[in-house]
Amino acid sequence: MIVMKKYLLAWCLLFGASFANAQIVTQNQEQVPVFPGCEGQTDKPLQTCFFNKVQDFVYNNFKTPSDLESGYKGQVNVVFEVDDQGNFKVIYIDSNEDKLSREARRVFAQLPKVGPPTYNGKSSYAKYTIRIAIPLQSTAEIEAVKEKLRVAESKNYVKNVNKELKEYDSIVYHKFNNPKFESQLNIPFSHSYYAHFDAAMNQVGTNNHTATKPYTYAEVAKYFNLRAENDALMKNKKSWFGRKLWNENTVQIQGEGYWFTLNPIFDLQVGKATSNLKDESTYLNTRGIQIQGGLGEELNFTTTIYESQGRFADYVNTYARSIGAKGDPGNAVIPGIGITKSFKSDSFDMPLAEANLTYTPSKAMNLQLGYGRNFIGDGYRSLITTDGVSPYPFFKINTTFWKIKYTNTYMFLKDIRPAATATDGTYTTKYMANHYLSWNATKRLNIGLFESVVWANTNGRGFDMSFFNPIIFYRSVEFSSSSKSGNALLGLTAKYKWNNQFNFYGQLLVDEFSFDAIKDANKSWKNKIGYQVGAKYFNAFNIENLLIQAEYNRVRPYVYSHSNAVTNYGHANQSIGHQWGGNFSEVLLIARYHRQRYFADARFTYGKRGLDFNEVGYDIKNYGGDIYKSYNDDRAVDTHANVAQGNATTVVIADLQAGYLVNPQTNLKFFLGYVYRSFDPIRENATTFQQSTNWFSIGLRCDIFNWYFDY
Repeated sequence: MIVMKKYLLAWCLLFGASFANAQIVTQNQEQVPVFPGCEGQTDKPLQTCFFNKVQDFVYNNFKTPSDLESGYKGQVNVVFEVDDQGNFKVIYIDSNEDKLSREARRVFAQLPKVGPPTYNGKSSYAKYTIRIAIPLQSTAEIEAVKEKLRVAESKNYVKNVNKELKEYDSIVYHKFNNPKFESQLNIPFSHSYYAHFDAAMNQVGTNNHTATKPYTYAEVAKYFNLRAENDALMKNKKSWFGRKLWNENTVQIQGEGYWFTLNPIFDLQVGKATSNLKDESTYLNTRGIQIQGGLGEELNFTTTIYESQGRFADYVNTYARSIGAKGDPGNAVIPGIGITKSFKSDSFDMPLAEANLTYTPSKAMNLQLGYGRNFIGDGYRSLITTDGVSPYPFFKINTTFWKIKYTNTYMFLKDIRPAATATDGTYTTKYMANHYLSWNATKRLNIGLFESVVWANTNGRGFDMSFFNPIIFYRSVEFSSSSKSGNALLGLTAKYKWNNQFNFYGQLLVDEFSFDAIKDANKSWKNKIGYQVGAKYFNAFNIENLLIQAEYNRVRPYVYSHSNAVTNYGHANQSIGHQWGGNFSEVLLIARYHRQRYFADARFTYGKRGLDFNEVGYDIKNYGGDIYKSYNDDRAVDTHANVAQGNATTVVIADLQAGYLVNPQTNLKFFLGYVYRSFDPIRENATTFQQSTNWFSIGLRCDIFNWYFDY
């Protein structure tokens, strides 16, 4: 009962305070009651007079009960109303003594009738609050106490003008213990680093969800002791420089409820690329700053700023220029990085920024506002969402409960083709919404369902709130808006844990699937599907930390493309699905190994791609490999659409890398790398030609995102 009284009092006091404030703010409309003796006054003086008169009346008429204990001190809070007739009415009284409440009610019943409060000149009613101090105080005594406090505060201020305060010096710092390892901060997605805990994350019986990446540190910490691994790598360095170089963050601060780190980021490489067409000295000069931190347990953040200049192997440079913005050779697009500008005569200037703000209000929900990339899948490639595309703004909701993880992602994308660029130089805006439901059907089997829709900012449509609902079916909404207004795509993922050493995984991509075409059994172009099958062998041959992986990807022609090129499944002239676009098959063999600070990675790729001939007078048809062409423009076939149709090109890539981990805090690595690439089309033209490349490189790199040069 006492608790209810206090809640009611708090509500009344709040209401009364708000009303009193309104008297002052809107004094041209509202007027307090006119107590006898306050006639002729208005606005603030009238308000002061009214409250003083009420206070004095209570002081002169209130009789403190004689049976109160000696020396009793307290207060009586009275919420009262003055109605439109000028009558006082008690609404609520709060006091620890019932006898005081009764006396207050008696006194208020004796208050004289006053001039009623007014609103816009008309009689109204109003609520007020008064506090009756026990022992009683007159108005003069109350004002004297207030004045004494004002004088004391003034003296203290004058006294402290030349006195240093201790607030700054009293800030408490703790020994930094790497709180990120248990935080909700995202672990930078690097295939090589994620291999450290991939086996632990895929043990039989775990109830986690490994397809949505990047992981948070808290997700991984449940199955793999990141802190223990970090501690085991520490070198015995006493000097500040030695500790910062080999073991620690450059700046690391931890206090009461907060922490943050600051590190310089480097990617410094030099190399030599030789081919049958052109020899190229290569380099990369990347400098950056990364800041990470946490505020409380719920809020974490990271931001990284890069400034880079570089030149790559000829096949990379040529491809980057071919997908450049605005048709400008200097305005190339480096896959996974973004738009560049010319640097010197033959290099690229590549600014890049990434950021993520993570809020975790409960164990079941994680919210992320980011500028970066996402990945869905258990393989090296993803057919439905890959990190091989340039960064983009996004908002992500992760909801985890029971055996389910449900991920909603809302993305803001760009079409930067010359045909989609406005006369003022601005790029066309497009949007994507996708959701992915991951379900652990058994302790071994995981099944995932994916749905995505892309739409353009046409006719002032903007971000269509029809797709913001996290539990709606996008295909139905897209159909109701006209199938040509958006591009819907469906996906299915699966993973089976044979045991703690062997995992099998796969994806099925469905883009505008046609049952009628299936019945016709004529390989219609409408059956735009792709699939992935793969396997992982952890601690292979009983060698600790050796991962072997095999993967096969196959995507039919015209997948990811759309009737309107703007609403394809792409961003900044790159595919959001597989980096090769459509119309290909691919085999991947991967091995990764690490021991203490040493590591080695090897990857072999064999693929068949169906490219366009793009030769006027010979063949300018669209064979379904270029996702930035409308599938209605110059489509090569309607039936008997085969993978690798068109300018069939064989791609062979071998990528080897080995090195030493310098600093585990930034994943700074010294490495030696070698890439062999053979690109062999059946017909050469201006943009597609036979090329065999050997690319050697050496460098010092913070491995915090994936470089993809296998295209």
